[in-house]
Amino acid sequence: MNDYVIVVDLSANISTTFVEEHNLVFIPMNYSIGAEERISARMESDDVMKNFYDSQRKGIETKTSQITPQQYMEAFEPYLKDGKDVVYICLSSGLSNTFNSVSLAARDLAEDYPNAKVYPVDTLAGTGCMGLLAEEAAYNREKGMSAEENYNDLCKKVDLLCHVFMVDDLMYLHRGGRVPASTAIMGTVLNIKPLLIVGEDGKLPMIDKKRGVKPAMNRMAEIYAKTRDEKMNRVYIVHADALDRAEYLRDKVLEINPKADVEVQMLCPVIGAHTGPGMAAILYFGDRHNLK
Repeated sequence: MNDYVIVVDLSANISTTFVEEHNLVFIPMNYSIGAEERISARMESDDVMKNFYDSQRKGIETKTSQITPQQYMEAFEPYLKDGKDVVYICLSSGLSNTFNSVSLAARDLAEDYPNAKVYPVDTLAGTGCMGLLAEEAAYNREKGMSAEENYNDLCKKVDLLCHVFMVDDLMYLHRGGRVPASTAIMGTVLNIKPLLIVGEDGKLPMIDKKRGVKPAMNRMAEIYAKTRDEKMNRVYIVHADALDRAEYLRDKVLEINPKADVEVQMLCPVIGAHTGPGMAAILYFGDRHNLK
């Protein structure tokens, strides 16, 4: 039985064409630009994201708010009423309480709908790595996997999700409580660009630092070359209104792996609110344990 729903929250980056062709569903997420509250209900257009990052450059504060258990229950209940399971691709529990909220909602819904189930996948990931996992979920469903089989396969593949990224200003991540002040302050002096990953616990350790953007991006490409899974060629290059950096990284990835299937996207606002403009990332399947 493979009549179930695959749901992704909008801290993900994923090809809009893929979403439409494979019938994926989004959970909306809220963010704000100054006093303006906005709802991200689908992948935002580049024009919307350009305005978002321009606002950050002007010093306007950007924030996000988490999805509550009640919001999850309201989103999932119509599917459960129809007897459909839900496989949910969730932002890292190391970066947000979102996974705790959906787990509470799933537990409460199970009492009312014993014949259908919510399967929350803690991706220990964000942005394009969530997109990679959502794509795998769709392929699994099309192969005939049940919701439970799909869930189990995705949980195994979480261990393969690799994020390598740089930001222009670590104070964005510090304000959100995601990196310590010492790391953030270091990144503001002497044009030092710290390289970060999403670690095995879903948090954001710094693994290296380079003086200047190009050396940092070259180091990112070296890490990709060393840790990529040669059987899995899908790669996301995600940027926070820094297309020149994204194109440079895309070219480096293709130089290393001519078979790479590269998707370049502007970073979603839910993550961009915490990275600031200029962020650039390579996201792929590989050896997550050795991202150094």
